Amino acid sequence: MNRILLIEDNEQLQKYIFDYLGAYGFEAYRLENYDAVLETVEESRPRLILLDITLPKFDGFYYLRLIRKKYNTPVIIISALNEEGEQIRGMELGADDYVTKPFSIGVLLAKINAVLRRAEGQSVSSLGVGGLSVSEDTMNLHYRGRTSELTKNEYKVLRLLLKNAGQIVTREQILEELWDDAGFVDDNTLTVNMSRVKKKLAELGLENIIATRRSVGYVLDPAGL
Repeated sequence: MNRILLIEDNEQLQKYIFDYLGAYGFEAYRLENYDAVLETVEESRPRLILLDITLPKFDGFYYLRLIRKKYNTPVIIISALNEEGEQIRGMELGADDYVTKPFSIGVLLAKINAVLRRAEGQSVSSLGVGGLSVSEDTMNLHYRGRTSELTKNEYKVLRLLLKNAGQIVTREQILEELWDDAGFVDDNTLTVNMSRVKKKLAELGLENIIATRRSVGYVLDPAGL
């Protein structure tokens, strides 16, 4: 799905971008309610967001911070603010690129395709099932456009569960993954680590995806995704 969310309040420019995106095979989606930015991202699930800086209520930098707290969706800023400091600020807040107005649609499309290619290249180094994945280079957890940072142990546990999705992963397997020698680690240590993993999943809306098999181990159920 090549869906792009367009956050731009200039109606003439919005229509110009919207029409060209459609002509080049993208499914454009306009933001209608500036009080529901995160809800719109969740609803539309775009592959990329085009974000203006001069907007109603708050500026685009505010909305960029808001988006980055929950989502890792690529963002390209489109703005008349062409000062170097503004461009640096946008990139530091998590933008993937910055296009200054006025611009040609050819330049914008080239940047969109470049950012999408980079995003796809990053996803190659990930392990996942049913929309849930962990990035092997950043140790981040991803689900439906949301991202959560993992500790080293949380990452190891989730990677093992994802590799064996739908199957029981024994206590011994998890402990050996974490510490190499299961014999020197007690059950309480494992329980604490699993509780932290389940909490991270719950923050992404996946509260019951890991089932406990008493005295045996754990199962990550892909049917719950």
